[in-house]
Amino acid sequence: MTVPSNERPELLRTATPVVHAAFRLVTGFLFACHGAASLFGVLGGAHGGGTVPTLQWPGWWAAVIQLVGGGLVALGLFTRVSAAVCSGSMAYAYFSVHQSNGLFPIVNGGELSVMFCWTFLLIAFLGPGAYAVETALRRRPAVRADDSATPVRAS
Repeated sequence: MTVPSNERPELLRTATPVVHAAFRLVTGFLFACHGAASLFGVLGGAHGGGTVPTLQWPGWWAAVIQLVGGGLVALGLFTRVSAAVCSGSMAYAYFSVHQSNGLFPIVNGGELSVMFCWTFLLIAFLGPGAYAVETALRRRPAVRADDSATPVRAS
């Protein structure tokens, strides 16, 4: 089935919030999985097995950022700040671990760091989107304590 060209912009406009949410959720989830693998040895563990030593710089701290930051981004909670921290941690990983092994990410094994860095930077600029916890909390009307105690009188 083909969609006439005059209807595509409407389709794209209505699908954008859903795609934005899916992009944020999948990216955050994948990043959190890396952190869980490194911290708890699940999902194959750190670098194919085991865990990173507690409080070891920078591996353990990076794993905490991955788990917590990825989880927050996936939920859409403190999204901009979390995504900026995640992006910065991946920039640090690229330049401190990978870049010395070659000029290009395909040569030095840093593709994942580069992709996560730029992806989280995009999320930091785009924000949480329509389907996020912080967006839902922002839309919820505040309930004042004095509203519930005031009786409503019929005139």
